[in-house]
Amino acid sequence: MNYNELNRKLEQIKIEDFIWIIYIGIIALSFYSNSLEEKYYLFNDNISKEKYRKIMIFIFSILIIVYLYFVKDSLDDYKNLKENDSLKKKKLVTLSLIGSLLIALSGVIFLYIAYQDEELDVELAFN
Repeated sequence: MNYNELNRKLEQIKIEDFIWIIYIGIIALSFYSNSLEEKYYLFNDNISKEKYRKIMIFIFSILIIVYLYFVKDSLDDYKNLKENDSLKKKKLVTLSLIGSLLIALSGVIFLYIAYQDEELDVELAFN
């Protein structure tokens, strides 16, 4: 691994550390939104329902940004493949790009559901 590749990897790790902090915030917001959802179902509290929806829209908006970072990162890895890279590496980098694209697509779909589902008919889950 040359100096530029090492620096790129270290920069990716710094960004991923920041993303883990974002995930911790998302987990805390998710706990709060679950309590709002529970309050809505138990007490038919429409204010809690709207807060829940707004938080879910916010969460999935942030996740899409994170997912798009991973798509860009995977696309950069794909573009940086060299002709002499092993077939295994080419295959895994390609699969990583496809996986990143699918995860980003799922984020867009979940955001759409959170925005459109005003009656909370669909349970949203994400990883």
